[in-house]
Amino acid sequence: MKMFFDRAKIKKKTDAATRKYLSKFGAFVRQTSRRSIRSNKGTSKPGKPPFSHSGLLKKFIYFGYDPHRHSVVIGPVVVSGKSGESLRALESGGTVRLSDGRNVEIQPRPFMGPAFVKEQGKLASLWVNSIK
Repeated sequence: MKMFFDRAKIKKKTDAATRKYLSKFGAFVRQTSRRSIRSNKGTSKPGKPPFSHSGLLKKFIYFGYDPHRHSVVIGPVVVSGKSGESLRALESGGTVRLSDGRNVEIQPRPFMGPAFVKEQGKLASLWVNSIK
């Protein structure tokens, strides 16, 4: 009767399950955040997800598994030097400098945080019986 477990085998299976299920979770959060962004003219109300005018925000939301940290990163990709500033301001609020030099205050219009919270409950059920 074997009383000890094979550490390398357990670690390999755990790492594979971590990658698989965190990637699924990333896909769920990405999809939920994309669905929350509506195509509409004008500006969304503060506290509600932003409206999409060109479709770029929805198109450039990605997720990626980081094997070194055993974590998943989910969010919009910065497509230009100034877009990172605007993306942070959309999620949390803040001041953004426009290309003409003016500063504008943006009220928060979160779309990633609420998507994460909504999908967070699924994470535990993804892990059930994940290592065999």
